[in-house]
Amino acid sequence: MISTNPYTHTQIAEYAEHSPEDVKAAIETAHQQHEIWRRKSFTERAQHLMKVAELLSSRSQELAKTMSTEMGKPLQEGRSEIEKCAWVCRYYAEHAEEFLATTAVDSDASQSMVAYRPLGVVLAVMPWNYPFWQVMRFAAPALMAGNAGLLKHASNVSGCALALEKLFVDAGCPEGLFKTLLIPSDRVAMVLEHPLVRAATLTGSTPAGKAVAAKAGEQLKKTVLELGGSDPYLILEDADLDLAAAQCAQSRLLNTGQSCIGAKRFIVLESVYERFLDKFVAQLKEAVMGDPLNEKTTLGPMARHDLRDELHAQVQKSIEAGAECILGGEIPEHAGAMYPPTVLVNVQPGMPAYDEELFGPVASVIKVSSEAEAIRVANDSEFGLGAAIFSEDTERAKALAIHEIEAGSCFVNHFVKSDPRLPFGGVKQSGYGRELGPYGIREFVNTKTVSIA
Repeated sequence: MISTNPYTHTQIAEYAEHSPEDVKAAIETAHQQHEIWRRKSFTERAQHLMKVAELLSSRSQELAKTMSTEMGKPLQEGRSEIEKCAWVCRYYAEHAEEFLATTAVDSDASQSMVAYRPLGVVLAVMPWNYPFWQVMRFAAPALMAGNAGLLKHASNVSGCALALEKLFVDAGCPEGLFKTLLIPSDRVAMVLEHPLVRAATLTGSTPAGKAVAAKAGEQLKKTVLELGGSDPYLILEDADLDLAAAQCAQSRLLNTGQSCIGAKRFIVLESVYERFLDKFVAQLKEAVMGDPLNEKTTLGPMARHDLRDELHAQVQKSIEAGAECILGGEIPEHAGAMYPPTVLVNVQPGMPAYDEELFGPVASVIKVSSEAEAIRVANDSEFGLGAAIFSEDTERAKALAIHEIEAGSCFVNHFVKSDPRLPFGGVKQSGYGRELGPYGIREFVNTKTVSIA
């Protein structure tokens, strides 16, 4: 497995794959450690998670640099990601016991209760775009619930994967309780088939999610899937356009646009369309594109050259089908996987910019004539991960968010982001199940009824 710097296009390191025997041993060790770990008190587990949080904060610059070199994330964004990981560790260390407390329930029996018990070894198949956060938002609740974790990370961020494993070891967790498996995607099925692996979670593309869900389904194993998204942002006629433009631009460019919950489709009422578009384009032009290790850089390279080229092909096909490119749209003359902020207008159904997820710094701006049309266009997608509505009438926007928009999250007057305290996940082709909050920690437990006559 080779890690390549996407900015310099040079090899960083090569990692040896784990053999089938290595994987089998890792699964068995994880199960053995789970049997010990699940009997520890929440207080004991929390001490280790708090130590993980401390280590994350103390290693923030080092870990951010690893992300910058392996997948191109600007240093400032990398440090923020690491601090968010520390937050989720502290959050579950403080609240897991409350979320998983045995609860009495009235019934015909003298006593009835619901208890929550860990499932065992859980496999996490994780992507490269948020190489620490995506893992920690699974690992923190799963381990606090008493489970063990196996990580199959994206092959281009193996350095991040091994750094994650080291964090848990250095925090005093039993060695093997959380283990990185250096294996290619075509060996995930083998892991799922092992009887000691009890469940799986995947964050990634919809095709990858379908493959893991199908294999897990054959084995009758629980899955949680957080998949692709083509998040709509509705700009209504009474929106604060300066706020909307700034929030939309920030969401579209975060992580070089490589985010499932990044703003992708901007659906704008025609009465404010031109003014919003001018402000939005001006915001995008302020991005500083360059070396992710430079503190002034706000837009690094995309994670891989093939991903950049796929994005450019989507842009070109959309233009050929009638879309107009008013900003960007050309590959820079640079060795790195660079792509500029790009804006497409006159976007229509049948174009990649309308129908597909654009996983990079490309915005599709769509003009609509009414609120009803805005809702229709927003929901006219196979995806349903996140959405946002911009309106100064917050009660109106809240009602639309609750009742009309088909998404797992809908934010009003702010871009969509994950928060340890709030459930996170999608509907339709964006997956199922929830991470984070009390809902996330209850995904990988046995919700057990106990009844006493």
